[in-house]
Amino acid sequence: MSVVLETNVPGAVLFRRGKVRDVYEVGSDRLVIVASDRLSAFDVVLPTPIPDKGRVLTQLSNHWFERTAHIVPNHIVETDGSRLPTAFSQVAELQGRSVLVRRCERIDIECVARGYISGSAWAEYQTDGTVANERLPAGLRESERLPDPIFTPATKAVTGHDENISRAQLAAVVGKEVARRLEEATLALYRYAHAYALGRGLILADTKFEFGFDGTGALTLIDEALTPDSSRYWDAARWQPGETPTSYDKQFVRDFLVAAGWNKEPPAPVLPEDVVRGTTERYRECYRKLTGLELGAK
Repeated sequence: MSVVLETNVPGAVLFRRGKVRDVYEVGSDRLVIVASDRLSAFDVVLPTPIPDKGRVLTQLSNHWFERTAHIVPNHIVETDGSRLPTAFSQVAELQGRSVLVRRCERIDIECVARGYISGSAWAEYQTDGTVANERLPAGLRESERLPDPIFTPATKAVTGHDENISRAQLAAVVGKEVARRLEEATLALYRYAHAYALGRGLILADTKFEFGFDGTGALTLIDEALTPDSSRYWDAARWQPGETPTSYDKQFVRDFLVAAGWNKEPPAPVLPEDVVRGTTERYRECYRKLTGLELGAK
């Protein structure tokens, strides 16, 4: 298994370094995105990398980008590492974790779709009977499937924690027409991916997307898609309303951090080896279940 915590590509211009991804400029209208093995939890980057995580995120995103292009265009230009610009194609540790994309004007909103009530949504519902400040039916149980998937946008924080906003607040930020298009695209992607995952034994409980506008003004899916970092996947055979299902995402890490008493503010604690190993195994298993392939296979 490979580990890449931070990239430094000679001859390439670093555009920005995000929580998980390093982004490089390639001319005026292209970027190369490299997914590292960094992991963030509660919006804080942890000091301990997760081996192969970046490869899972990249290759699973590519899998979904290809299969959802009929729903909404995405930013992918090239996924074959050997065809990337020379600075990237000749670096072995960047293979399988780098893609060439169209440069888009990002919409600074996390577009979240929820088909089941869990996590922070369950916590809010227990207290207020709402999710993202919008009322839900009374009497729902934890992890229960909602009557229909819901759209719960959030502000995208550069530092600190994202904050849920209502659909009305979203319209006030981006305009009614863009808000409508974001909601429609988010829910269409979720419904397609939920059905696809269910056919492979997984429940897609919730997920988040990022969108932007490309050079022609077209709404475009960017960043990542339907990965264990951006989504909550459960084993369909073990799902039971009223319980907290085991998930194939970084909830394993969050549970450890909460049990360790971390206050969710930097600096984050170092992860023990068994948590690192267990997280890698969950990421790889999620990839295998959704694609039918072992990581790195064609």
